[in-house]
Amino acid sequence: MREFYFEKLRVWQNAKEYTKDIYILTSRFPEYEKFGLTSQIRRATLSISANIAEGTARNTPKDKAKFINQSFSSAVEVLNFLILSNDLELISKDQYILLREKLEIITNQLNALSNRIKEDF
Repeated sequence: MREFYFEKLRVWQNAKEYTKDIYILTSRFPEYEKFGLTSQIRRATLSISANIAEGTARNTPKDKAKFINQSFSSAVEVLNFLILSNDLELISKDQYILLREKLEIITNQLNALSNRIKEDF
């Protein structure tokens, strides 16, 4: 089976693992949040790895950079939902800190990838 370029990227691998973390975490959210916070944070988290994958399939550096930027924006959106989840006491302080630290690694990797792509402009 052929491995695509995005599958080799550490940032995509980290984003995929992070999505699994978020799915496990939100499975414990109250039922009344199913169509609210649970859905929103899951969709935003899915968008991080999906935009990385889609961006690597684009032909021009400008298009690639656009999708990496969208991925970064989704990561910031996830951070917003983490902050709210912490404020609403849906997650513990320790869970919040751990997930925020993992997200910071991903955003740093996205910045590095974006900078590398922009060198091709």
